Amino acid sequence: MTACPKHEIRRDDIMDMAAYERIRVERRRELVQIKRQRRLEVGPECLFHFENYETMSAQIHEMLYIEKGGEAQIADELAAYNPLIPNGRELVATVMFEIDEPARRHAVLAKLGGIEETAVVRIGGETIKGRAEADVDRTNAAGKASSVQFIHFPFTDAQVAAFRAPGAEILVGFTHPHYGHMAVMPEGVRQALAKDFD
Repeated sequence: MTACPKHEIRRDDIMDMAAYERIRVERRRELVQIKRQRRLEVGPECLFHFENYETMSAQIHEMLYIEKGGEAQIADELAAYNPLIPNGRELVATVMFEIDEPARRHAVLAKLGGIEETAVVRIGGETIKGRAEADVDRTNAAGKASSVQFIHFPFTDAQVAAFRAPGAEILVGFTHPHYGHMAVMPEGVRQALAKDFD
């Protein structure tokens, strides 16, 4: 029986920065492998990065290492990133619209207001609607979407069982009128994400 995933990073989980610096290169190399199995391209300009304890721990350590805020910074980083660790009955994705050219990026995002409310995961006949992280409004008053969204997908027990079934066909995407793209989740990604559930 596999151990349940961790759902919270605590103060005791944060390494001393001198110790972190010694293992940083190797840890970042390991993280590349972890993230490779937790990402999915949806349409021509969007990438879903599914987060977990390891990805958020790495993010916190990197923020502390780069910004050098010391003890005073730790509580803020924990408060910012702990909500993005799946709670055992959900998947959590950082969704990024990656458009290099500034004018085109502005034009595309201007049409995608509310896209965070149209994210879905589909398993068979079941549709799991995404719920945007409530920290800030990700669509501004003019209807322009942020290029980065944080989206939770809450699952029922039956939906978790369907997701865990080997070879299950899972679709991820949006029902937005200006970005109605869906992608089939590769089996390797499904296997990695299945471990996020208790």
